[in-house]
Amino acid sequence: MEKIEEQFANLNIFKRSSETKEPTYLLGIDTSKTVQAEKGSLVAVLCSNGSIRIYDKERLNVLREFRGYPGLNGVKFANSCESVYSSCTDGTVKCWDARLASEKPVQLFKGYPSNIFISFDISCNDHVICAGTEKVDDDALLVFWDARINSQDLSTTKDPLGAYSETHSDDITQVCFHPSNPNMVVSGSTDGLVNVFDITVDNEEDALVTTCNSVSSVSYIGWSGKDYKQIYCMTHDEGFCWWDLNHLDTDEPITCLNIPDVREVINVKEGILDYLIGGLYHEKTDKLFVVGGTNTGIIHIMSCTTSGLVHVTSLQGGHAATVRSFCWNMQDDSLLTGGEDAQLLLWKPGAVEKTLTKKDSMKIASSVYQRVRVHSNDSYKRRKKQ
Repeated sequence: MEKIEEQFANLNIFKRSSETKEPTYLLGIDTSKTVQAEKGSLVAVLCSNGSIRIYDKERLNVLREFRGYPGLNGVKFANSCESVYSSCTDGTVKCWDARLASEKPVQLFKGYPSNIFISFDISCNDHVICAGTEKVDDDALLVFWDARINSQDLSTTKDPLGAYSETHSDDITQVCFHPSNPNMVVSGSTDGLVNVFDITVDNEEDALVTTCNSVSSVSYIGWSGKDYKQIYCMTHDEGFCWWDLNHLDTDEPITCLNIPDVREVINVKEGILDYLIGGLYHEKTDKLFVVGGTNTGIIHIMSCTTSGLVHVTSLQGGHAATVRSFCWNMQDDSLLTGGEDAQLLLWKPGAVEKTLTKKDSMKIASSVYQRVRVHSNDSYKRRKKQ
């Protein structure tokens, strides 16, 4: 095995999160990206009860919690400061200062009437926020805001710059900005389409760089490849697609790989694969990896090649139920994972865990279950309106 694959195979649990008063599913994870935070990195975790918990990365203890916002979707740190963002089904994107124990968001990005946001991202220079909506009537929108703080305007509420409305015909489940080009953004939808936009172009039709069709409801999208000229997606029925945008102006096909159901073709050494969680592009080695798991908490890491997915390693002994989220740190080769057993785990190469107790699977109320992702075709379909 090559070095990065050996590192994955050597991952062991370094730390488990401390107990919390209210156990919840851990649906999303992101870590602070600022240089100042390197020694004491912060971790933001989206919980199924509508709260965002801020952890100390090395100790995995809860520092503060932003509570009481049902319908939050996704969690993302800004790239240049300790601001944490999340989109919400109430038609807003909320922003908190992760250093402050405040009950209210420090900034509120308001959508148009009837907007229900279920996905979002912020550009790599922190200038633009884009959020995707559920389909309401005939509209599924990508809504944009200027995220920069204007010293002349100290208002905490911002209205949209505008919206794209013509390119998706159903719920927009994923939005992902390019990691180094703040003007490029990709979106995915339950309509099966994955659209790439250049937002510097004046109108939506011309801004659309290309459309890729996954032929299924999109659950996850990301950028990969040298200079991030490739995109990939996963679907709610555990399919995987990978496209190369370098071939847009050539006669070469842009599809690198298309697997309708990874579960049917992957040969996993440790048994079975129940679902896909997301993708991990390792910039140093120019390799794309796919992360999946089992309902009993085993995590599978697979390498991605044009000939298919190859099982690299499995991480066991950590989670006791479905793993919902992960975050890879390129600086120290560590992995954070969160799941339905309410645990947040930090994995490091060659680590030795001090305590080796494994929690039982967690039971949660059906009302919470309805708000979180289930691995199926229709998991992002419109929820019943109040």
